[in-house]
Amino acid sequence: MKLAVFSHCALDTISIEGNSYEQIGGAASYCGIMAHELKFDVDLFTKFGSDFPKQYFDQNKINLINAESAKNTTKFLISISGTDRTLKLENECDSIDYSSVDADGHIVSPIFHEISNDVFKKIKDDSNFLFVDPQGFLRQKDSKNNIFLKKTELDLTNVNAIKINPEEGKNIVDGTPDEMMLALQKKGIENVLLTDKTNVSLLVKNRIYSLKLPNKTVHDTTGIGDIFCSTFTCTMLKEKDFLWALCFAAGSVQAALESNNVGLQKIPKKGAVENNASYFYNLVDFRDL
Repeated sequence: MKLAVFSHCALDTISIEGNSYEQIGGAASYCGIMAHELKFDVDLFTKFGSDFPKQYFDQNKINLINAESAKNTTKFLISISGTDRTLKLENECDSIDYSSVDADGHIVSPIFHEISNDVFKKIKDDSNFLFVDPQGFLRQKDSKNNIFLKKTELDLTNVNAIKINPEEGKNIVDGTPDEMMLALQKKGIENVLLTDKTNVSLLVKNRIYSLKLPNKTVHDTTGIGDIFCSTFTCTMLKEKDFLWALCFAAGSVQAALESNNVGLQKIPKKGAVENNASYFYNLVDFRDL
């Protein structure tokens, strides 16, 4: 099976408890390599400069689509404290070009404005199953390049699944977490996911399914959401079962956090994801709205 991913690569400087780590990052990297670990072929629509070590994608057999840019790669400074983090944009690469691709599913996960409304519309028109992480549509920068979220109108027609956290949700729709999930569902999205630190919820039809991740210590959270999105999408495409997709996605996050690794090194192996998913399947709570 094939997954098409639309997102920028990034070069991240991650600061944790006084220690600094230079890492390859961006949703493109995390989503693409996680999907490859789950035995998917990956077409990656991205942009990066000559400063980016593209051989990492070659090693993971990821197909790059018109990726090289004359500009340097998008770069963030990321400061992490527990489950909280702040971002500062240091460089911004070119926007992503569009071309049609024969894929089983698509992930759109911008990190900062690299996907235009026109490109987004073409992806929606082309996709059989589309997962959206809206973070990069919502991000703005202040005069010092610090990143913040801004209320943004998004056309979410023809989107099959979306993942938000509470802060992202309130910059798209209004209300309590339940009301935000319902408002997104009313836009036609079948699978609405809400992640709030270690709490994960999925709204399908009139029922919310929820899991609480048992991991108590959190090291590097960079890319955790991308690992989640990629695993959910791949499982939905392969199994056609939203409950298994939820458990696999949560299982991948748990395995990544348990590794205590930084950056892409935390992407879990398929076996660890499967073991966690089987465990979580018996722990899912649900309630009707």
